[in-house]
Amino acid sequence: MTMLKLRTLLALGTSAFVLAACQGQDAGDTTDTIQDDTEDTTEDTGEETADNGEDTEDIDFRIAMITDEGGVDDRSFNQSAWEGMNEWADNLGLSDDHFAYYQSNDSSDFVPNLNQANADGYDIIYGIGFMLLDAVNDVADQNPDQNFGIVDDISDRDNVVSLTFRDHEAAFLAGVAAAQTTETGRVGFIGGIASPVIDRFETGFTEGVAYVDESIEVDVQYAESFSDAGVGQQIAAGMFASGADVVYHAAGAVGNGVFTEARNRLESDPDSEIWVIGVDRDQEEEGNWDGGNFTLTSTLKGVGSAIEMSANQTIEEGFPGGETIAYGLEEEGVDVTRGNMSDDAWAAVEEARQAILDGEIEVTEFSYSE
Repeated sequence: MTMLKLRTLLALGTSAFVLAACQGQDAGDTTDTIQDDTEDTTEDTGEETADNGEDTEDIDFRIAMITDEGGVDDRSFNQSAWEGMNEWADNLGLSDDHFAYYQSNDSSDFVPNLNQANADGYDIIYGIGFMLLDAVNDVADQNPDQNFGIVDDISDRDNVVSLTFRDHEAAFLAGVAAAQTTETGRVGFIGGIASPVIDRFETGFTEGVAYVDESIEVDVQYAESFSDAGVGQQIAAGMFASGADVVYHAAGAVGNGVFTEARNRLESDPDSEIWVIGVDRDQEEEGNWDGGNFTLTSTLKGVGSAIEMSANQTIEEGFPGGETIAYGLEEEGVDVTRGNMSDDAWAAVEEARQAILDGEIEVTEFSYSE
């Protein structure tokens, strides 16, 4: 097989599919609940070809993902991974039965879902999020010939590839954007579950704010959840009421509540000037309201592309088991969107990005967890 042309990490467009993420979705029924309206690559002969002209009948390879508690339609972390898997299949011209997700409603579903995916015969099974590390390690130990992946944490198992991200670099840029935008001198950060991964977001964001103006106050709170949108709305309400006019969330589906609260406030008082910063994927659509859009920017995390690249590497060269692959600004694995930033704010963000790439700014990775 000739080398497949890999897309750059953040070249994820919006996948043409409709998510039907029922609670407790069984991946065996995935093809019945997902409608993909991309062009059919099957010719009259019944033979499919990938974009590079290769016959997909030569690609007998299947991948699966196990969500964390946020669900596959969290509009954030899990959804980014799922969109990447759709991209992977679409780029190779593969049918829906080459990829699937197993939704976890809580942590007790992790091991059963991993075992079910293993029984279903997928070539690589990815655990989406650091919360799955112990479950992935346990199931990997029991199935040494099965390939696994863990996103956002590091496994020392030889049959697990670890995909990590320097989220603090993108969060630093979000902090610059927030500091350049705030009119009240107070901004907010809402984390999901306190952990080293979310610590990166908090640390980078607070450093980015201070880089612009150390006098700006950052209100930091944690939801201790990645799925409870109600808690996210409650925390955001308190932050906005206390004077924060920019709130950044790194909390998965909890962030849906942050967007809801901002929208409700703007609809009640259209003259309010408040902003939300999204996470993991471009969340500008979540900021739409009758008066415009309140998503200032979004930090991007190429979860889906990392999965796509590791799957393709396995097809072409063999599974990179035991390796840790880290993606940051330099690898185009994290970044921020232009969003609704002012020209001055965007110029400051671009300047900070270049300074990080040039080594002039070294963003601290952790502030409390390590």
